[in-house]
Amino acid sequence: MVSIDLSRVRENVARIARESGVGVIAVVKADAYGLGARRVAAAVARVVEGFYTFNLGEAIDAGLTEIGRPVIALRGDEGSAADFLAAGVRPAVWSVERAKVLRSARPVLVVDTGQQRFACPPEKIGQVIAAGAIEEAFTHASTLAQATEFAALTAPYKLHRHAAGSALLDEPSARFDAVRPGLAMYDGTVTVTARLIEARDSRGPAGYTGFKVRRFGVILAGYANGLRPGPAAIGGRLTRVLEVGMQTAFIELGVGDDIGDEVTLLGGPVTLEMTASAWGCSQQNVLVHLCATGERKYSD
Repeated sequence: MVSIDLSRVRENVARIARESGVGVIAVVKADAYGLGARRVAAAVARVVEGFYTFNLGEAIDAGLTEIGRPVIALRGDEGSAADFLAAGVRPAVWSVERAKVLRSARPVLVVDTGQQRFACPPEKIGQVIAAGAIEEAFTHASTLAQATEFAALTAPYKLHRHAAGSALLDEPSARFDAVRPGLAMYDGTVTVTARLIEARDSRGPAGYTGFKVRRFGVILAGYANGLRPGPAAIGGRLTRVLEVGMQTAFIELGVGDDIGDEVTLLGGPVTLEMTASAWGCSQQNVLVHLCATGERKYSD
């Protein structure tokens, strides 16, 4: 079960807006990191300046244009001006050619400050702005140095600017006119659980890998759901996902753990940071994968 606290998402966004002192452009790409973009967008609509998606299709599927807030789609290299206008979505652009084609859709400039993808090189900024009659610009900045470079590159132009994602929210000089958080919106909002369907004392090496523990159980979640070996909890006590199969996984159990007990894969003592470290990946990666392990249940 994937339990999503929409009130906590809304509180996170309101806090970000309050502490940054600027508008919040909510990142809801990849179905809001797996939480469900339609439900998340509706929950935060009153406390955000707008929304940010990967492409036009995401914005349409989530019903973002029905909410009445501006929407930016990164993949401005897909679709016509008519497509974006019909959906009420503003395309990001990084070339003179696309800026010209999408001029009537009020394109937004995305500036390259280091990622070297889907972004305008510094020497072309003025040309793209002129070609698209551009009034807004952003960059994907993961460091303060990149945000500082963005400030210098765009200073000659009168633009509505945003650079700070979750990693730079605490940096005042990276905030500009708005912030664009993703992960920070979803911190502490998701609990992922599964029930033990088997529990037994070990008679020796078990599973495909021959792991050795005194007691173990099985849950109905596997790598087909995005699960990997790492931390888990039972009754608030930390334990381990020992081995992950396609649709099931082995959990290390204590003496009193038994069939029907709830195993927490995310939430409580099992944090995103802890799981990301065990998995060797980003916290965003963990969230997207674990949100796919079961049915979503919302509270507001």
